[in-house]
Amino acid sequence: MWGVADYFGGKTSRGRSTVVVVLISQMAGLLVAVFVAIVSSSFVAPAGYVPWAIGAGLAGASAVLLFYQALAIGTMGIVAPIAALGVIIPVVIGVFSGAVPSALCLVGIVVAIGGVVITARPAGIAARTERHALSILLAIGVAAGFGLLQYAISGGAAHSTVMTMVIMRCTSVPLLALGTLMTLRSRRRNPEPAQRFPPKVIALLTAIGISDVSANLLFAQASVSDALSVVAVLGSLYPSATVLLARVIDHERMSRSQNAGVLGAITGVAMIAAGS
Repeated sequence: MWGVADYFGGKTSRGRSTVVVVLISQMAGLLVAVFVAIVSSSFVAPAGYVPWAIGAGLAGASAVLLFYQALAIGTMGIVAPIAALGVIIPVVIGVFSGAVPSALCLVGIVVAIGGVVITARPAGIAARTERHALSILLAIGVAAGFGLLQYAISGGAAHSTVMTMVIMRCTSVPLLALGTLMTLRSRRRNPEPAQRFPPKVIALLTAIGISDVSANLLFAQASVSDALSVVAVLGSLYPSATVLLARVIDHERMSRSQNAGVLGAITGVAMIAAGS
């Protein structure tokens, strides 16, 4: 669900305001989360999830904004695996909490970073180099945001998975709405071609929002189980869906070295998660 939402979110952001795209999708996610909370009577849950959920909302909204922008201007097959390196963040937090990473985790970090370095080398015509470099920088920021998001979700899920999703969206939607208003004001001063959001695009963004919040909810629920290492491995490999869709639908191609780098990054992510 994460991988599919990211692919279509990135595609929809091309030629459109990223903040508006994310706002519409997150509003749809908020409605779904509220509906699930009502059906499951989750509003009566203890409020220990609140600070975790607020943090997750801030990290998640920032990460998704950066991610959709990176996917819109860069190569999805490169951007998505780099973003998955966010799994390193919980490991680092664990180190400061006194948890020493396993040998497999440390090797995985080295393999993943090496894969990113190889993948980040620009391929193709020189005119794409600047956009390529920007997409790489954005993807690194996305990785940090997603890592914090997953850490916060797992913290909130220990109290209430559903209410963590509700407060996440209640935090992110107003901020995104403010960002949209600021964007509209800026465009009034500097007129640009009108961006179109026909019913088909709105429907797609709604589906993206539902897919994203569902993925977060499933991850939150799974994170409180006894098989966290398995959950982390599967969750951190979500870019495989994004990369596959980009290749099948967009016929996206990369150099042999970049393919090797992507494989290294994904393998490193799996090793980090398995060794955590």
